[in-house]
Amino acid sequence: MDVGTAKPAPQERAAVPHWLIDIVDPDEEFSLARYLDLAHAALADIWRRHSTPFLVGGSGQYVWALLEGWQVPRVPPDADLRHSLEDRAEREGPDALYRELLALDPTAAALVDARNVRRLVRALELQRRSAGSPSREKLQPDFQPLILAIDRPRAELYRRIDERVDGILASGLVEEVRLLLARGYAADLPPMTGIGYRQVVRYLQGEMSVPEVAAMMKTETHRVARMQNTWFRREDPRIRWLDAAADPFEQASELIREGLAR
Repeated sequence: MDVGTAKPAPQERAAVPHWLIDIVDPDEEFSLARYLDLAHAALADIWRRHSTPFLVGGSGQYVWALLEGWQVPRVPPDADLRHSLEDRAEREGPDALYRELLALDPTAAALVDARNVRRLVRALELQRRSAGSPSREKLQPDFQPLILAIDRPRAELYRRIDERVDGILASGLVEEVRLLLARGYAADLPPMTGIGYRQVVRYLQGEMSVPEVAAMMKTETHRVARMQNTWFRREDPRIRWLDAAADPFEQASELIREGLAR
């Protein structure tokens, strides 16, 4: 899954070592707990060589789980429970799952997109099979992060998202999805229901046109960008916000130099 994920190009990966890329197949189970294990192993490897790691982008939940030392319950997937919750979401809509999660754990509910059935199902699975939400228990990590974020006007952010979507489609997303399906990866696998992949599957099934795919990808990515405000808040004192209009690369470089000099 290279095109739809905007995976770093081979030349980028040759210039700077990257970790946690190409580590699972589309039909393999992947969880926050497994990510944390792999991320901590990568950090230890980098520090052993006296280098400085950069944690770049990704899900707000995964970023803060690493930076805040979340202690995630080791709850294996329960296929029967998942199917039951998914069937309920199909019958009653995602709101039914969200209301249950809100009643059980308002903190966990605040961190989940109320329309993301897969995330709602996993959150409820954790609630029913463990003592609570992974956000409840934290252990201070043994590193001090420098957290940088770029502040862009929403109109510019949306423009850049739209250009990125057009570029992904032009780079062969349709053919990539066609190949994945031909290799036997089911359309209902979690990675195949992500933004872009889900819409292209519908196109290949004759349900959407390419312009409709592009429009829906843009709309859904705009929504995800807005959701990021839940995780990365302007008033969070831990985050150093960079002004996109004033050379954020130079601002970041100076802050990093200062941090490394301490």
